[in-house]
Amino acid sequence: MHVALQLHCGDGRGDRDRDDPWPPGEDPDGARAELEDLAYRVEVWDAGATYAEALVAVAASPAVAYAAYYAAAREHPGRDVTLTHKGMILSHWRAGAI
Repeated sequence: MHVALQLHCGDGRGDRDRDDPWPPGEDPDGARAELEDLAYRVEVWDAGATYAEALVAVAASPAVAYAAYYAAAREHPGRDVTLTHKGMILSHWRAGAI
């Protein structure tokens, strides 16, 4: 999966797996809790809509998440785009709908 924007910590921890950026027992300054607060995800799917090809945004705010979702739908008119909250699909833009 391609990530449109990837933030890195100063010590290189950002290169680890995006779903578990720190190994068990290592959680500097409560960073894991901060990541879990970003419960909204916007993903662009492959041409066959079989897997998420790119994570284009994560957000804590539903307003920011919906703005990113609509922007992604306009930027990727030939792809399906989903907005999820804690794994539940809130909205699904079908390819070619614009």
